Amino acid sequence: MAARTRRPLRHIDYWPGFVDALSTMLLVIIFLLSVFMLSQFYLSRDVSGKDTALNKLNKQVEELTSLLALARASNNDAQANLINLAATLKSSEAEKANLQALMAANNANASASGGLVAAANQKLEAEKAISAQALSQVDILNQQIAALRSQLAAIQQALDASEAKDQASQARIADLGSRLNLALAQKVQELARYRSDFFGRLREILGNRPGIRTVGDRFVFDSDVLFASGQAKVSDAGKQQLDQLAGAVGLLDQEIPPEIPWILRVDGHTDDQPIHSDNFKSNWELSAARAISVVQYLITKGVEPNRLAAAGFGEFQPITKGTDPGARAQNRRIELKLTER
Repeated sequence: MAARTRRPLRHIDYWPGFVDALSTMLLVIIFLLSVFMLSQFYLSRDVSGKDTALNKLNKQVEELTSLLALARASNNDAQANLINLAATLKSSEAEKANLQALMAANNANASASGGLVAAANQKLEAEKAISAQALSQVDILNQQIAALRSQLAAIQQALDASEAKDQASQARIADLGSRLNLALAQKVQELARYRSDFFGRLREILGNRPGIRTVGDRFVFDSDVLFASGQAKVSDAGKQQLDQLAGAVGLLDQEIPPEIPWILRVDGHTDDQPIHSDNFKSNWELSAARAISVVQYLITKGVEPNRLAAAGFGEFQPITKGTDPGARAQNRRIELKLTER
């Protein structure tokens, strides 16, 4: 019987191709993830506080993140398939090597060995089909990545349009701010004019009486003019002074336009000597009580409550640093200041 011609076995190494495909796919996905993370960073920094259109864009970015997560999951599946294919190929190669060893050791059993080789070849063909399916999945991933790039480009265009709109809005806001500042400055100047007239009228009404003076933009009553020592109840002599003050405030309320939000602030101050009283635990309480008493008395004389405010400063805002009786008497005072709400 003639010896059969032995056909050499073809050895095809698929592994480098799979590794290259997997490396390329991973690099593309990593690049896309980097681009997406950078885009997400700038988007999250620049889009914060924008209008409804930007919120819609954020929703689209979230949808893209979900699509990318699905793509990563599909990539992980493809990678697992490739690893399985690589393991199967290694197993097939090992089986093929075993078959070749058996064929070399037992030429008499060539027909049986040929059957085993045929079976191995069939298994290799099946593995090739699986590899082709994995490559098809890679193509699908590439298509999804291209779609993601297109959506990111559309988002960038929308962001550029939003930034242009925001710049125009900022310009309008700056213009409105300058107008508002101008209007406020005019109101302040107008209030300053009424303050000057008001203090001038008070000086005419009260005259150059001891214990009553003007300090800067404030009209000052010494506490001794209005209160007894350590007391917060307005004295009879103090009520006479406040009656004249209430009349001046009433005239002022008629002269100042209603759109100017003015108030007459009554500030109570004491000296730095500690207080010993059952009614007041500190100079701060005494100063606040005196300011409130003045406000309450002015209200009884017809001054509108919404035009008055009371504040107590204790001994912490002296107008002189001396500790002699004269300096302390100056620090014990009630200040009237015409200001804005």
